[in-house]
Amino acid sequence: MITILSPAKSLDFTSKPATRVFTQPRLVAESSHLIDALRQLSVSEVAGLMRISDELAALNVQRYADFTTPFTRQNARQAILTFDGDVYQGLDAPATFTTRDYTEAQKTVRILSGLYGVLRPLDLMQPYRLEMGIRLRTQRGPSLYAYWGDIPTRLLAEDVAASPGSRVVVNLASEEYSSVVRPRELGVPLVSPRFLDTDARGRRSIVSFYAKRARGAMAAWIVRERIHSRAKLAGFTGLGYRFDAAASTGDAPAFVRSFEDRPLPASA
Repeated sequence: MITILSPAKSLDFTSKPATRVFTQPRLVAESSHLIDALRQLSVSEVAGLMRISDELAALNVQRYADFTTPFTRQNARQAILTFDGDVYQGLDAPATFTTRDYTEAQKTVRILSGLYGVLRPLDLMQPYRLEMGIRLRTQRGPSLYAYWGDIPTRLLAEDVAASPGSRVVVNLASEEYSSVVRPRELGVPLVSPRFLDTDARGRRSIVSFYAKRARGAMAAWIVRERIHSRAKLAGFTGLGYRFDAAASTGDAPAFVRSFEDRPLPASA
């Protein structure tokens, strides 16, 4: 069983790594071709393409210029310790993972990436910003989906075959990233859990901030508890969510949290 996650825009290259173990990303040659294309863009072109400020664009233009191989612990950092957005705060690997947990995650967790395609948790990465939905034109077409084609799907299929437990992919990635995976070519079920919060009037909805934290928390639970079966996913109770059979479908299990179990606002 393989769990897939989205990357994060926020990156941490300053804190002390929680593990010294690392691996090399498997699609560096493909990443280098993308970097070549990105290096042709000016700061203003990057700002327009990514809809970011000139300041952020200039930072990323410099990152593209600094990209170099081979990756080492001096110029790169493990992916699971680098991404620092809501999903990864829910995952909380640096604070909670043991050495054996990192080993398990390396077998069963994959991070989809606009620049790196598919990353394993301990794969080294250099800083970047390149969201999968960006319409960057390359020799393969008008978008990153066209650039990556079936490469991520084929690699995930290989990883599922080599992973412990059920032949299934648990999709905890956003639609922007999971769309790079081609379910028919994957050859195994793609199960996409949903996380719903209940408001004071009893209405249920997906609240993006909470859902991102929940995806990370579920991914961490799958790793720590060595969950290798889709049937056992119903046992997830992290952050106050509970499986709701009535709201679920076969490939979209629903986890619902009551209004009382939601965290209080930070100002409270």
